[in-house]
Amino acid sequence: MKHYKAIIVSDVHLGTEDCKAVEFLEFLNNHHTDILIINGDFVDGWALSRGVRWRAKHTKVISKVLDISRKIPVVWIRGNHDEFLHEFMHMHLGKLQVEENYILDLGEGKRYFIFHGDVLDVFVAKWKWIAKIGASGYELALRLNTWYNKWRAWRGLPYYSISKDIKQGVKAAVNYITDFEVGATKLAQQNNCSGVICGHIHKPEDRQIAGVHYLNSGDWVENLTAILIDYDNTITVKEFHNVKKR
Repeated sequence: MKHYKAIIVSDVHLGTEDCKAVEFLEFLNNHHTDILIINGDFVDGWALSRGVRWRAKHTKVISKVLDISRKIPVVWIRGNHDEFLHEFMHMHLGKLQVEENYILDLGEGKRYFIFHGDVLDVFVAKWKWIAKIGASGYELALRLNTWYNKWRAWRGLPYYSISKDIKQGVKAAVNYITDFEVGATKLAQQNNCSGVICGHIHKPEDRQIAGVHYLNSGDWVENLTAILIDYDNTITVKEFHNVKKR
């Protein structure tokens, strides 16, 4: 079992039917770190407000994170789906702290501005009702994904993401992602950071943009990704589709 300097995850969306709670719990059990940063949309308040059923596996994840926070710092950054955290901003519960954003200083001049990303989303900021309709449509695409991939598995075919293909194939979506990434790097520069780490758009990424190290932790709905930082400051965006289910 490897121990990391820091682990950053985002967009677990506990409370939704398609979140990978079992896999995420297995990930937490098998990856230890000095600090765990949950970069928004950990609990999906939007889904719960629509009456989606909260399940025991979701509670197990919450319990695990609380257990981890008894031993190491855990930073829970507010996302748009867990916007209820506004009521608890800057609260400390043991080693668990709730923040709007966070700066991770790795030393050697490597500072990363960490925020969820919804502040760059005009629909979330100004037309939340449109964003919520979009979230419902995304969940419908995921439901179709589930049934379609059961059929593909029966045929011996690999996993295929309908929703991801739709997002990547639409020019407007591609332009949105590009604008989002550039906006994120500008926030890093404004906060005197050499890099930026965000989530929100469910697109894991690791690249340089205008001299800024841009990282996106992806999600635990489709991509099952996390950012892992070793003690030598090596940063990896890793996919965990091979996590054993129990």
